[in-house]
Amino acid sequence: MKTTPLRPGLAKPIARRAPRMNDDRIILHFDYDCFYASVFENANPTLKGLPLGVKQKSILATCNYAARARGVKKLMLISEAQKVCPDLVILNGEDLTPFRDASKKLWSMLRSHSWNGRVERLGLDEVFLDVTDVIAYNAELLNLNALQDSFFQLSQHDPEKGFSFDGSRFSGCVMPPLDPQDVSVILENLLGTRLMLASHLGGYLRRKLEEDFGYTSSGGISTNKVLAKLAGSVNKPKNQTTLLSTREEDVQVFVDGHKLRQIPGIGFRTAQLIQDHVLGTNTTAANPHDYDDQEVTAGRVRRRASMSADQLDRILDRPGAERGSGDRVWGLLHGVDAAEVKRASDVPAQISVEDTYMARPLNAPAEITRELHSLAASLVRRMRVDLTVVDDDIEDAADPKNPASQKRWAAYPRTLRLSTRARPKPGSAAAENFSRSSRSQPLPSFVLNLRGEEGAEAVAARLVAEALLPLFRRLNPERHGWNLALINVCVTNMVAVAGADAEAGGGGGASGGRNIASMFRSQEGKLREWTVYDTSPAGGADSPPGGAVGAREEQNTGGDYDDDEAMGELSASETSAVSLDSDVDDLGEQEICPECGHSIPTFALLAHGRFHAAGD
Repeated sequence: MKTTPLRPGLAKPIARRAPRMNDDRIILHFDYDCFYASVFENANPTLKGLPLGVKQKSILATCNYAARARGVKKLMLISEAQKVCPDLVILNGEDLTPFRDASKKLWSMLRSHSWNGRVERLGLDEVFLDVTDVIAYNAELLNLNALQDSFFQLSQHDPEKGFSFDGSRFSGCVMPPLDPQDVSVILENLLGTRLMLASHLGGYLRRKLEEDFGYTSSGGISTNKVLAKLAGSVNKPKNQTTLLSTREEDVQVFVDGHKLRQIPGIGFRTAQLIQDHVLGTNTTAANPHDYDDQEVTAGRVRRRASMSADQLDRILDRPGAERGSGDRVWGLLHGVDAAEVKRASDVPAQISVEDTYMARPLNAPAEITRELHSLAASLVRRMRVDLTVVDDDIEDAADPKNPASQKRWAAYPRTLRLSTRARPKPGSAAAENFSRSSRSQPLPSFVLNLRGEEGAEAVAARLVAEALLPLFRRLNPERHGWNLALINVCVTNMVAVAGADAEAGGGGGASGGRNIASMFRSQEGKLREWTVYDTSPAGGADSPPGGAVGAREEQNTGGDYDDDEAMGELSASETSAVSLDSDVDDLGEQEICPECGHSIPTFALLAHGRFHAAGD
């Protein structure tokens, strides 16, 4: 890659123009307080008030505020935490199922109050809401002559659905701090009025989270995602902060006080490179936890005479770097973030399961097989929970002994990915490398068979033998001594099944119509006497088992390894046909429908096209 040296006299003239701030949107950010500990406390109320820690392996993954008050910190060794707080209650958090279930329940409640569907989860314990339309609607209804008796409408169709509030003040805290007598001045500004309304909506939703579900949260209200998230961290826990952005200088002062790594969107490596440039150092820390931020703040970087978007591009220019990252980071340093809140979906972008082995890295084939089976079984179970819905059309075909047979896929993944990370070999002088290596292939079709007699464990065993172990051998060709510290198994490139989103309340399926799976279940019997079947064996001698063709290699050299864009999508020509129902395999040669992505028997393709054209 061609680089530009950072030497005086060689750089082109620097444009220090500040990026323009956009105040059109209103964004709420929710961060559930001590979420993992709160899940245990809600399940067992006797734990409330006690110092509580949640462990994974030998590490304290998180702890509640009672434990933090006693000196316990996240990521402590269990033995160290127990020395600091001998009466610390430690619970095992390696099974993420209860946390996922609680997170989905809270997210669904917040989503039910969205009009535009822009409700984005960040991990399990944070949610962004774009409430621009809700706030604009209520701003038009606001009676400035009776602010103290205001009513916030939560529905455009039901004027009685909502809550009363005092519009002469903000709910929660405000940044910068605001005297009560100055509120009327702020409300003369339309943006000030919108932020005031948003503060009351945020407070209402936080109260519902606590009263209806037992979870307290911290909230941030502002005009973009970065500012809302930063504002929400000011008055934690169990409080909220509205960042008044009516004056750009107030926003800049607020952002300037944050260290580089505190600003969402500026990662460990980016902050490290910028800090090295500002301080004239050359840091080689490979572990984010070893990074020393040296008190370098956004303001210090922004006010540096030579700093600009162009200069940041040169500082961040390295192999594999994102193009145009200088403009993005320059904007974040000014509190400018154009990133949209993603639209809510019942279908996750991917399902990923991993485990770490930092204390005892894996080196023997038997260890690898055991861990792959454990991860694969967890992955299959999650797929059958997160990607399926009850099928009302099954009736007699369902096996009462197999709960999965009573469901159908709401969406299915097309790609299976295996990622590993190795530690330096014992005695090696190599530095710790936290990047992951990955390989992927189409997901074998047998994983999607819900009608078979195989349970999740049996499917996982077959998945390990036929797909994951071959992927592992190509990813790690040595016969032993891998010194693996992490294994991740993931399915991605989701395809929504027709009608699934509509039934789940998502606003339309892949074709916006009916579930065609039931049509094909009955089609063979209805057309039997008019159908000619090819009795030759399906596939040739060279056909790979389970449709696992076109395996693809890739190296992940750091960054966000879960970014689906880095993976890309396999086109239909690269992916073997994946059927959703076992009985579809008996229908002979098949093709992929360009409308809905289903595997369709060739003889039925024309009729299926008319099915789409006719609609409901």
